[in-house]
Amino acid sequence: MREVVLDTETTGFDPGTGDRIVEIGCVELFNHMATGKTFHQYINPERDMPEGAFEVHGLSSSFLADKPVFAKIGQAFMDFIGDSRLVIHNASFDMKFLNAELGWVKLPQLPMERAIDTLAIARKKFPGSPASLDALCRRFKIDTSARTLHGALLDSEILAEVYLELVGGRQPDFGLSTRPDPAQSNGQEEWRAKPRPTGLPNRITQAEQGAHDVFVEKLGKDTLWNR
Repeated sequence: MREVVLDTETTGFDPGTGDRIVEIGCVELFNHMATGKTFHQYINPERDMPEGAFEVHGLSSSFLADKPVFAKIGQAFMDFIGDSRLVIHNASFDMKFLNAELGWVKLPQLPMERAIDTLAIARKKFPGSPASLDALCRRFKIDTSARTLHGALLDSEILAEVYLELVGGRQPDFGLSTRPDPAQSNGQEEWRAKPRPTGLPNRITQAEQGAHDVFVEKLGKDTLWNR
């Protein structure tokens, strides 16, 4: 089961009044485990940066001036997310902006049904309690010391940890199955941990191994170690 944890930074609150996306960050999960694959892109919004937005994410117009416009990176973003479910905190906000940007460059829209809204999950699981990303990090004791400002990739990485806590832990199964499930493969290569190319060196000394062999021999032939 592939999922993509996603966050955006914008120039404001409403694409209908001219606000644009200025950063996208994505983190890939496979069977609720981070694979290490990410997508990250700063975007030139082709407009000024309001002071209020700059105070949130620290991305200035001058910093973004030489970054690609959304039309240049839109297809790469769509290729990365594929048809996976999208894990987003306050999904309606990000989906509204993503679909506006996709529509402007005539790329397919993302149906809201693809979004898993961690804000809604948190409000249902902890009714009456604060459900912001910062509040959930405090609840689950997730380190946010690197988060001095909002950043799409960093927030996606933090949200991935929060999401895994919300759904019941970092690995709900032990991944013991060795056969891929065709119904869940979506035509993509199954990801799983790979063996080390070379084994770890033996940390037992020859003297320790010899002492162990003598001890096992004294146990007798009927013991498990001598069968």
